[in-house]
Amino acid sequence: MTLNQSQLRPALPTLALALMLSGCLVGPNYKRPDAVTPPAFKEAPNPQNGWAAGQAMDTIDRGAWWSVFGDPTLDMLEKKVKVSNQNVAQAIAAYDQARALTSADRAGLFPTLSATGSATRTGGGPGSRSSSQSTTLGTTLGGSTAQHGFAVNSFTTALGASWAPDVWGRLRRQVASDNAAAQTTAADLANATLSAQAELATDYLTLRVLDEEKRLFDDTVVADQRSLLITQNKYKAGTAAKTDVITAQTQLLAAQASDVDLGVQRGQMEHAVAVLAGMAPAELTIAVEPTLNRAVPVAPIVVPSLVLQRRPDIAASERSAASASEAIGVQVAAYYPTFNLTGSFGTDSSTIGNLFNSANQAWSFGGNLAETLVDFGARQAKVREAKAAYAGKVAAYRQTVLSAFQQVEDELVALRVLEQEAKVRDEAAKSADLAVKLTLNEYKAGTVDYTSVVTAQNTALSAAQSVLTVLQERQIASVTLIEALGGGWTAADLPKR
Repeated sequence: MTLNQSQLRPALPTLALALMLSGCLVGPNYKRPDAVTPPAFKEAPNPQNGWAAGQAMDTIDRGAWWSVFGDPTLDMLEKKVKVSNQNVAQAIAAYDQARALTSADRAGLFPTLSATGSATRTGGGPGSRSSSQSTTLGTTLGGSTAQHGFAVNSFTTALGASWAPDVWGRLRRQVASDNAAAQTTAADLANATLSAQAELATDYLTLRVLDEEKRLFDDTVVADQRSLLITQNKYKAGTAAKTDVITAQTQLLAAQASDVDLGVQRGQMEHAVAVLAGMAPAELTIAVEPTLNRAVPVAPIVVPSLVLQRRPDIAASERSAASASEAIGVQVAAYYPTFNLTGSFGTDSSTIGNLFNSANQAWSFGGNLAETLVDFGARQAKVREAKAAYAGKVAAYRQTVLSAFQQVEDELVALRVLEQEAKVRDEAAKSADLAVKLTLNEYKAGTVDYTSVVTAQNTALSAAQSVLTVLQERQIASVTLIEALGGGWTAADLPKR
């Protein structure tokens, strides 16, 4: 069932004109917005400021950045984030939804084809006004009237087509806007994944520091038990007061209470890690490691302009601006007339055998044009609205860029200063431990009272805790810096369409 050349000839000029005009695109063409980009980071590792990266990461797979910490348990948990984390799953669903919307709008660029067919039997007899029995396939497009006392068959087929040529680029602008929006959700997905991975790494490293702090308090309890025994022996010998024994008991009980309290923090941190890995807390038990991993890797620092390509949140903001820019063209296209082309070809016969004879064929082709003459400023307002939305997206993009640079600078200065602080804290802890030994010996010799011993022990415990706190802050800053640099992600990872 096709149209012959003589049937098509009247429609060719209209069709050619529509195809020629369909290359037009009204509205602005998108250009990536400018953003303030310094040539280098002020806080970047530099021997002149007393800091250089202590551990290079160039040989590490960017897709598994957490492997720089060399922890198999962390590696196993991080791999579950993409598969099981529900925030990531939600972002995946949003991306799939955006892709489906793009595909639906892209389909509007092409003609719509339809096919229908029907079969009807109608009849009437003496004494009856009318009676009929019919079987219909599809939508009935034609038929016959029953004659008195006779049954009439009617068979019809039809092919139809309609097309609204995208003369001014409204649909193409909409598809481009949808595609940029889909890329936004893809970048949001990458950002959600990176955020979940970074949060899991932070919580896991915090848990390991808690394990080390537990070992510290275990040792403190043992030391306090020895101190209590010393005071009891001196009290029995008559060389120490009862208050020394009570003070030693109080200090021991306080250390034991703190030791037990760490179990709450560790348990809650383990639960948080489980949820980030997409597991119920009851499904995960993280064994205590015999020693603490004290590695503090520093990610290689790139020039700020490359950060614009490596941060998924920046890519998401930029793609959102692109989508808003294309939306302006959609609204501008409303100023221009719309075209619609329709065509049909069908047959109608009382017998199936004659259904496709040329004598029973009919066709039609036509088009219409519509233009809004007066809308009292509605279209103009829609264009202003779209332009304002775009301006807002550009401002949001520039702010995202600035915030990204700030985050990188913040973590760089944290790593530099905390490294210096760690050295001082280590020395302070060593001095405090030595002070405890000397003071305890002096107490045994009777040259100082027990208050001096308690003060020295508390100072040593506080110094040891400070060492762990600074280590925890350095490791978290290391993770956050990797996150701030994009975790190895690049804008080239975005889907093209």
